[in-house]
Amino acid sequence: MSKTKIIKLDSLSFQNIMNEDSELIPLMTPEDEEIINNESVPEILSILPLRNTVLFPGVVIPITAGRDKSIQLIKDANNGNKIIGVVAQRNEDIEEPTLKDIHTTGVVAQILRVLKMPDGNTTIIIQGKKRFEIDQIIEEKPYLKAIVKEAVEERVIDNVKEFEAIIESIKELALEIIKENPMLPSEASFAIKNIHSNSFLVNFIASNMDLSVMQKQVILEKDNLKERALLTLKNLNKELQKLKLKNDIQSKTREDLDQQQREYYLHQQLKTIQEELGGVSYDQELEEMQQQAKTKKWSKEVGDTFSKELNRLKRMNPQAAEYGLQRSYLELLLELPWGEFSEDKFDLKRATKILDRDHFGLEKVKERIIEHLAVLKLKGDMKSPILCLYGPPGVGKTSLGKSIAESLGRKYVRMSLGGLRDEAEIRGHRKTYIGAMPGRLIQNLKKAGTSNPVFVLDEIDKLGQSHQGDPSSAMLEVLDPEQNTSFYDNYLEVGYDLSKVLFIATANNLSQIPWALRDRMEIINVTGYTIEEKVEIAKKHLLPKQLKEHGLSAKDLKLGKQQIEQIVEGYTRESGVRGLEKHIAKVVRFAAKSVALEEEYDVVLSSEKVEEILGAPRNRDKYETNDVAGVVTGLAWTSVGGDILFIESILSKGKGVLSITGNLGNVMKESATIALQYIKSKAEDFGIDQEIISKYDVHIHVPEGATPKDGPSAGITMLTSLVSSFTQRKVKSKLAMTGEITLRGKVLPVGGIKEKILAAKRANIKEIILCEDNKKDILEIKDTYLKGLTFYYVTDMKQVIDIALTKQKVTNAKKLK
Repeated sequence: MSKTKIIKLDSLSFQNIMNEDSELIPLMTPEDEEIINNESVPEILSILPLRNTVLFPGVVIPITAGRDKSIQLIKDANNGNKIIGVVAQRNEDIEEPTLKDIHTTGVVAQILRVLKMPDGNTTIIIQGKKRFEIDQIIEEKPYLKAIVKEAVEERVIDNVKEFEAIIESIKELALEIIKENPMLPSEASFAIKNIHSNSFLVNFIASNMDLSVMQKQVILEKDNLKERALLTLKNLNKELQKLKLKNDIQSKTREDLDQQQREYYLHQQLKTIQEELGGVSYDQELEEMQQQAKTKKWSKEVGDTFSKELNRLKRMNPQAAEYGLQRSYLELLLELPWGEFSEDKFDLKRATKILDRDHFGLEKVKERIIEHLAVLKLKGDMKSPILCLYGPPGVGKTSLGKSIAESLGRKYVRMSLGGLRDEAEIRGHRKTYIGAMPGRLIQNLKKAGTSNPVFVLDEIDKLGQSHQGDPSSAMLEVLDPEQNTSFYDNYLEVGYDLSKVLFIATANNLSQIPWALRDRMEIINVTGYTIEEKVEIAKKHLLPKQLKEHGLSAKDLKLGKQQIEQIVEGYTRESGVRGLEKHIAKVVRFAAKSVALEEEYDVVLSSEKVEEILGAPRNRDKYETNDVAGVVTGLAWTSVGGDILFIESILSKGKGVLSITGNLGNVMKESATIALQYIKSKAEDFGIDQEIISKYDVHIHVPEGATPKDGPSAGITMLTSLVSSFTQRKVKSKLAMTGEITLRGKVLPVGGIKEKILAAKRANIKEIILCEDNKKDILEIKDTYLKGLTFYYVTDMKQVIDIALTKQKVTNAKKLK
C-alpha cells in the first residue's frame, strides 16, 4: 500500500506522493495535464471552504477537516465520484461560511486519499484540476452546493520568447531560494527541475510560497497564464531578497576575522599563486595599461581623465566589486580609436564603378555621393553631411551604405534603430549603475577600429518612445555636424569626436521622424524602380545571387528577359525588388530540386513553366475598362510605392445627403465634402440642375474597404466622380489623375509623383492629369519612364472636367429628375 510523505518547508513547501520503495513520482506529467485540460467542469459542485490555504490546478495538498459539514461532504464525495469544489474563505474565523464569506473563484479537486487521524479529524489528500467560478449557491445544508462554470484560461502567449524567459527566471529564483535556505531539503530542487509543464510550474511555485491566503487568491484569479507567472515571479523576488538579507545579517553577526586582515591575507595568497603559475599580477596589468596609454592619440582632457581613473584603480582592492567596473571603463578608453582614421580613397572613377556595379539606377543618390567625395578630395577636410535615404522598402537604401564604404575605403558599420525605445542605447548608462555599458554608437566605433567609418543608421523613422526616454532626442546631438565634434556618452563621460563619421540614415516614412531630427539631415529620395530597371537588376544581381545561394551555377538555369518581365508584371507590385527576389528564389529552388533528384528539366524556362512554378499571376493593379458613370481612376502613394485606386460614386433618391465608405481617413473624407460643396456652388457651370443635387443622396466608395486609405491626393478624383454621376457622362478610357482641391476649385500639387507614374505604367494608363505645379516633378523623371504617357497640367477643376469627361452620356443612362 502506498504511503504519503508531506514535507513542510520554511519559505516553500513541496508535496510528493512516494511509493513503498521511496522513489519520487512526478506530481503531474504533461500527459496528466492534457487529460485535465480535456476534462469538463461539472455544472453542480459540493463546495469545501478552506480556512488558511489556496488550492491551485495540478497541485497535491493535504487538508485536515474538522467541521461536521466538511467531514460529511468528504464522506459523500469519497463514496461517489470523488470530485469536489475547493474555495478559500475570506475570513478564517467564520465557522459557518456562506456565499459572501468565500471567494467566488476556486478549483475543482479530486480526492486522492482519505485518512482518519487519532484525534478524530479527517485528513484528505486532494489534487487540483481546473479553476471555476461560482454562479449561484443552490444548497446550504448539509453543506454548500453551487452551480459553477469553468473559469476562462488564457494560455495564448503573444510573445513566446518573453514568456519562456519569465518561466526560466521563476525556476532559477526557486532553485536559488532552495540553495540559500539551509532548512530546505534536496528533494525540493529535484521536484522543481523535473517539472516540464509551464502552467503547472507556475501553479506549483505559487501554491508553495510563503504568502497570505489573499495574495495566493489574487494569483489564482489571474485568467492569463503570463500575468499569473509575472505575479509569481514578483513574489519570488521579494522572498529571495528577504532571505538574502536575513543571511547577510547572520553572516555579519558571526564574523570572526577582521575584514581588512582577511582581505589582505587573501590578496597576498592570490598574488603568490599568480606568480607561481606564471600569470600576470594586478600590478603588472596596471603597468601595461599605463604603457598603452602613451601610444594613444587622445586629447589632453582624455589623457588627464585616464590618469585620474587609473590612479583610482591602483588604490582599490582587487577583490572589491568596483574594481572590475573601473577596469572595464579603463579598457574601453584604451580600445576606442581616438584620432585613428582610415585613409580615404579619392579615385572618383573607381567609386563610380563600384556604385554602378552594386546598384542599378539611383542616379541622384550616386551623384550626391560623388559630389561629397569630390569636395573631400579638393578640401582635404570636411564635416561629414548627414544623408537620409528616404524611400519604400527593398530599393537598396541599406545596401547602398556598403557600396559607399567600399568606394571610400572606409570601415562599414550598421546599427538598426527599429523599435529602439531606451535612450541609454544611444547615450549609454552612467558608470554608477550595475551592468552599465556605453551606448551602441561608442560600442560600434570600438568594433570598427577607426573614427571615420561609414555608419548606417537603419530605420531611423521607427525609433520609439517609452518611460526610459526618447531616443530620437538623443540622436539630435549625434546627427548635428555643429555638435557631434564632442558627443557625450554617459558611460564614457568625456566628449568623443563624431564629425569624421559619414552617417547615412534610412527611412520609409518621413512623417514619423521628429521635425528637429529631420532638419539635421539631408533628405535624398530613393524612388522605386521601373519595370525595365527591375529586369536589369534581376539579370545582373538577383538571379546570380540566388543561384549561388542555392548551390547552382549559371549553366543550371537561364531566365530570359521575357520571363523576368513576366515575373515583375504578374507577381510583384512593390517599388523595390525584395518581393521580386523571393519569386526568383522560388524559380531557382525548382531547378535546385530537379538537380538534386536528378530529374530532367528545361534549363531555359518558358513563360508557361514560370507560371506553373509560381502559380497564376496575382497582380490586380490593371486598369479596368468601364462604361459606368461615376467611376474614376486615381493615383496614390503608399509606403511600398505607387498604386492606382478606383473611386466610385452613385446617386439615389433622397435629400442630398453625402455618405462615404471604404475605410477612408479624415483627409479623404474632407476632400469628398469639399468636392460636393464646390459642385453645389458651381452646378450651372457643370450643367447640373440644382434640383437634382437636393433630391438625390450621394454615396462615394473606394473599393478594398479592408485597406485603410488616407492622404491629400484624391480631391480632384472625387470631384470628377461626382460630376460624372450627376451628369451621367463617363470618364475617358485609360485616364488617371491625382491632385488636391480647394473650396474655390483650385487644384493643388501633391507628392510621390514618380511612384504614381510607375503605378500608372504598370496599370497600362495612357493619360494622366496633374497640377500645373507638379510639372517640375515630371521634368526630373527620365524620358524613358514617360514613354507612352500623355500629361495634362491643370490649375482648376473646370479644366479637369473638360479633359476627363466625354461629351456623350453613358449608354442607357437613367434620366435624373
